[in-house]
Amino acid sequence: MQPFRDIIPADIKVFMNHLYEYRKGVRHMVLHTVNRRHETFIVNRLRRQHINFLIQPASTTSINIYFGRPECIRAIKHLTDRPLNLLSPEEDFILGALLGYDICAQCERYCKRKNSAHTIHARPAPSPLT
Repeated sequence: MQPFRDIIPADIKVFMNHLYEYRKGVRHMVLHTVNRRHETFIVNRLRRQHINFLIQPASTTSINIYFGRPECIRAIKHLTDRPLNLLSPEEDFILGALLGYDICAQCERYCKRKNSAHTIHARPAPSPLT
């Protein structure tokens, strides 16, 4: 039986897998959402390995950490200057593509979001007489 101090949190295990995939060239950029309590560990690991990163708040208890190639992180700085749920369909599509998500799935997601946005905007305005 392992002592409690040897147990690695799932958030860190997932981060280590993302880091491994990045170092092996499987991914050019990663978005990892993690509890704020792990920020110091992750930042120290990324700095030691000279990996570019950007941290943004995700909620009161979690953060989004983007890490990867410098050109990808520069693009993210311009693209995600607000919460991810407020990105336009186009910005969301670009983000997914940068993260290496399945491009066909991204196309479907984009079309659904565009159709949803058009449906909302296509509703007639209420008559000022009513």
